Amino acid sequence: MTADELHTRLNSGRLSKEKIMLLVSELIHFPELVGTLLEAIWIEDKEGTFNASWVFDHLMRKNLSLLLPYSKDFANGLENLNSESCIRPIAHVCELLVLAKYKKQDPEYIAGLDKASLEKIVSACFDWLIGSRKVASKVFAMTSLLHLGTEFKWIHPELEPILENSIHSGTVGYKNRAQKTLLALKALGSRQ
Repeated sequence: MTADELHTRLNSGRLSKEKIMLLVSELIHFPELVGTLLEAIWIEDKEGTFNASWVFDHLMRKNLSLLLPYSKDFANGLENLNSESCIRPIAHVCELLVLAKYKKQDPEYIAGLDKASLEKIVSACFDWLIGSRKVASKVFAMTSLLHLGTEFKWIHPELEPILENSIHSGTVGYKNRAQKTLLALKALGSRQ
């Protein structure tokens, strides 16, 4: 597959789940196109479309390590995202990266994610959590921040009051994840 072929497929109208999965199964064999896919996400975000971000999310679910050579580009683009349809899958990818590094302690991600990129993920996650975003983006953000806070010690003291103040007005899904996150913060606090 070439970059032009990828663009053609991404711009062929809304992709069904079946078409997304077919494209993902092909892209697995073309890791050099991850950068092209990222560029398409940044463009689609401005246009209000989201095929590239959904394909990217599903590709990362299959093989997250494909992102590592592009992790700085990925992190640098986060602050410019505006479309909820793009933010949700990208917030999920942030969560996948953070879980690989901090929860799974995968050496590939420990070595492959630099501090500056992680700081950009932190900033984006706080923006998504406190901004007027839908629940899924907020849930992914709070999970990412919980784990990032094990390295960036200032995060947990900032995260806890945000969750305590917003838990009562959130949806059932938000309340559930916020409650679990607050319990995890309290458990971590007793160990520190």
